[in-house]
Amino acid sequence: MATMVSFHAHPDDECIACGGVIRKASEDGHRVVLVIATRGEHGEVPDGFLADGEELWQRRVAETHASAEILGARRVEFLGYTDSGMMGEPTNDVPGTFWTAPVEEAASRLAAILREENPDVLTIYDDHGTYGHPDHIQVHRVGMRAAELAGTPRVYQATMNRDAFMRRMESAPPDTERPEPPQDFGKPEAELTTAVDVSAYTKYKRQAMRAHASQISEESFFLAMPDEAFAVAFGTESFIRVGAPPGIAEHDLFG
Repeated sequence: MATMVSFHAHPDDECIACGGVIRKASEDGHRVVLVIATRGEHGEVPDGFLADGEELWQRRVAETHASAEILGARRVEFLGYTDSGMMGEPTNDVPGTFWTAPVEEAASRLAAILREENPDVLTIYDDHGTYGHPDHIQVHRVGMRAAELAGTPRVYQATMNRDAFMRRMESAPPDTERPEPPQDFGKPEAELTTAVDVSAYTKYKRQAMRAHASQISEESFFLAMPDEAFAVAFGTESFIRVGAPPGIAEHDLFG
């Protein structure tokens, strides 16, 4: 049995970015630890969704534990930083946000968990945070440094296969909803090293998304599409393994 630590910025990121590989690792008998940098305080929530006196962060923490149970993660930890909001918002620079945290300080917090778990694999995000969110970029910086501090041998940067996404959009039926991707999202296929087929686990990935009901509604792009279309769109999770030559040559994070 091996161990994987999957590091994310906010509640719900884990199921969107790595839900398939987390469930696959669990079913393969590996231990999975989920680490979240923030509690997602600046997420948007419909009026009347929360109970009287309930804070959004409280609901999102509970949703993360529910998602982790669905995906098979054995341990959930929060690093204790505050959500920074989208890039360019005033919340970016508020003291205590993840974006303002010194990389060395935050990396030390994550490295302490890595030393406890001694993982074979750590997942983080690519250097652009997949789509430019400040907390996602910080996950990359902090995760890279924490892996150095703890001596974690295999680090995978979760990303999107930009070329495959555009191919799917171009070949979709004319009446298919086409989400507008963020500028410079993901990475070109030629830069990837790893593509994991998680089509057997997309039902769990979707169930985990539903656990994050405060952020992912049944009318959302993720949940409104038919199961078959979801499996096609989200049935492969893409990564760049640190230190590996470019070109997709791996199909499992554990080698």
